[in-house]
Amino acid sequence: MTGFFFVLEFILAVIITIAVLLQKSSSIGLGAYSGSNESLFGAKGAGGFLAKFTLVVGLLFVVNTICLTYLYNQQSGESLIDNVETSSPSANDAPIAPYAPEAPSAE
Repeated sequence: MTGFFFVLEFILAVIITIAVLLQKSSSIGLGAYSGSNESLFGAKGAGGFLAKFTLVVGLLFVVNTICLTYLYNQQSGESLIDNVETSSPSANDAPIAPYAPEAPSAE
């Protein structure tokens, strides 16, 4: 089941990226490659349709992410922190200080 949501996550990410790039901005973006949008989306252009479409796809993306996270956590049942081995440091593990010669006596 998580595989389905993972593939859907990737597809939604690609769709939302294309929808954002098609929207009108100060630079035309990918809208220049689609030709005249007025014939497809009506006289007002693609502004309203693309904004609503982007909002819906964005909400689907967020809901899919939440579902994917929930299912993955239920499936794995443990955290990465649970797999970390901890050991208390002992005197044998401490690094040995280098040998320093003694200073000559001042007598």
